Amino acid sequence: MIGRLTGVIAEKSPPQILIDVQGVGYEVDVPMSTFFNLPALGERASLLTHLSIREDAHVLFGFLTAEERNTFRLLIKISGVGPKMALSLLSGLSVPELAQAISKQETGRLVKVPGIGKKTAERLLLELKGKLGPDLALPVTVANDNQADILQALVALGYSEKEAGSALKTLPPDASVSDGIKLAMKHLS
Repeated sequence: MIGRLTGVIAEKSPPQILIDVQGVGYEVDVPMSTFFNLPALGERASLLTHLSIREDAHVLFGFLTAEERNTFRLLIKISGVGPKMALSLLSGLSVPELAQAISKQETGRLVKVPGIGKKTAERLLLELKGKLGPDLALPVTVANDNQADILQALVALGYSEKEAGSALKTLPPDASVSDGIKLAMKHLS
């Protein structure tokens, strides 16, 4: 099994790159999150890899972080989710965003990823619940107790934590709870 490649980026053609490792060129499929963070052509890069062996092909997938590769491996274990779909998911959502969607059971977020239908999204939520921990989810920072109360109220009203967090950023830091909720709701609508 090929676990890591270190070499020079020879070609970039999304979602695939060609990495030259001491004269041998490896074609590697990468999620967009990895693709956009790769160095320029001709520069050295190191990728963690996953080799998928099928009857008709051997396909190498590459990732910049162990977190991405581990999530990819979790995804392909789910019935109906192949490597291409897992790559699409990691291209559409970062690992923390995916973890947050799983922990909050947000089907709508997963359906926005190309190739993911409602049934697949529901299966992903069911299969990954508890496997992608909330510790990977994006944290929302609050400056004071009022902002914490505003955030809690917005989540109780049905907004996602990410939406509520973005609305909090638009509020003045000294806003009261009732004024903050009103202003945040105006921002969200």
